[in-house]
Amino acid sequence: MRLVKKTYNFISDFISTQGRRLKNELITELLTLKAALAEESSETKSMLATYAKYTSGEVSRIEMNKANEQFRDLIRALGIGIFAFLPLAPITIPLIVKIGRKVGVDILPSAFRRKE
Repeated sequence: MRLVKKTYNFISDFISTQGRRLKNELITELLTLKAALAEESSETKSMLATYAKYTSGEVSRIEMNKANEQFRDLIRALGIGIFAFLPLAPITIPLIVKIGRKVGVDILPSAFRRKE
C-alpha cells in the first residue's frame, strides 16, 4: 500500500511539474505568434498605404520594393493558411515547412522566421 501511495505521489508531482512547464511553453509560443501576427498586420497596412501613394506617383523605388516584398509575404501566409483547415494541420504545416526548407523554398512569411 505504501509503495502504491509513493508511486501515485511521484506520478502526480511529475504530471503537475510537466503541466506547468508545458503551460509556460504554450504561453511563450502564443505570445510569439501574437507578436508575429501584429508585425504582419502593421506591415500589411504600410504596404497598402504605399500602393495607394503609388497611384498618385509619390512612391520611391525602395518603398515600392518593400511593399512588393510584403505582398509576397502576404501570399506566403495565405498559402500556408490554407493548410490550417486540413485535418492533421499540426502535423501537416511543420512537414510542409520542413520540406520547403529542404528544397530551398521559403514558405513562412518574414514575421514568422526566427530572428538571428
